[in-house]
Amino acid sequence: MEIDEIALSEPACGAREIELVNAVLQSSRWSDGPMVGSFETAFAGWSGRAHAVAVASGTLGAWIALRALGLGAGDEVICASHTWHQIAQAVTLAGARPVFADIDYWSGCLSAAKAEQKIGPRTRAILAGNTNGHPAAWGPLRALADAHGLTLIEDSTEALGSRYRGRSVGSFGDVSVFDFSAPSALCAGEGGMLVTDDERLAHELRYLRQRRIADRESVSVGSRVPLQAGMSELTAALGLAQLAGLDERLAQRRQVEAWYRDAMQSFEGIKPPYLAEDVEEVHWMLYVVHLGKRFTQSARAQMIDDMKACGIETAAYSHPLHEQFHYMNSGDAIGRRRGTLPDTERIGDRALALPLHTQLDAGQVGYIVKTLKDTATNVGAGAAIYL
Repeated sequence: MEIDEIALSEPACGAREIELVNAVLQSSRWSDGPMVGSFETAFAGWSGRAHAVAVASGTLGAWIALRALGLGAGDEVICASHTWHQIAQAVTLAGARPVFADIDYWSGCLSAAKAEQKIGPRTRAILAGNTNGHPAAWGPLRALADAHGLTLIEDSTEALGSRYRGRSVGSFGDVSVFDFSAPSALCAGEGGMLVTDDERLAHELRYLRQRRIADRESVSVGSRVPLQAGMSELTAALGLAQLAGLDERLAQRRQVEAWYRDAMQSFEGIKPPYLAEDVEEVHWMLYVVHLGKRFTQSARAQMIDDMKACGIETAAYSHPLHEQFHYMNSGDAIGRRRGTLPDTERIGDRALALPLHTQLDAGQVGYIVKTLKDTATNVGAGAAIYL
């Protein structure tokens, strides 16, 4: 019998998405039009920032941000190896050097104390992320950046709606990066957004994003070569529609999280999802479990295969950057052998992402957890897992 697969992520499409996309299709402007501006204005308001600049992806957005901040060859940016790697890779694309610091094991986010150990004469910025939706320790990170005169860049590609010390994620960086590809709770297929309160920086971000039709007669537009990294009207229409229903969608995802918590009680020794002391609210991007010490990286791979055979899509949550081929074999040895970032490697080997989206019901969540328990018992000989 063929099993319908439970997807790791699944976007929610309703009448609002269809209406706005159809409006663009029936218009004469599929790019460089009014829908992008409307999405930027709405997202700036939702995030509580003065300016929002829509881009084609989070990676391109981070690259543009680094260029706008003047970072390039000879500069170093401290970042985590345990992250959505396309953002940290923008440091490489910009010609700067990523310097990997270890994470706080519990939150999965860049540790301010460990980042401080990596600061050197060429350090220009700190790039920290809200890993899987959990806010980083922005108080200590801001204090560290200010003490050393560094730019603080916030990677919020995995987080929407989470709150730290009374403020929403995306409000802590000098510039913050969002991404709207799956499995984001705001899914437009592709696309991203840069947000900032710095008007001059916002102007430079827009300049570097793309050459606009209005710039054709400009004699100065070529003074700094822009990327072709704008967002289409179709993507903006999807994004605007998704943003309008985001708060409701986040609430629905919280219900799915509650089903997971109830079902997970069937495991012995399960710990509740971690929330740091200053964190008021977390909206997880995916439901991530940490396998116990008896599990190996190959055991996790076997569990992923077993879950797939049962119709459930799962994934290794992280492939640490410092262990990836490009960085391990770079000319200046950016990557390092195992053992240099122990908490990153510990999570990287044993973190397993389970489906989390609004199309799930309680029965499916129960099935996912039961199947996970079965494969964990078979592969790990009864070893415990930990949230």
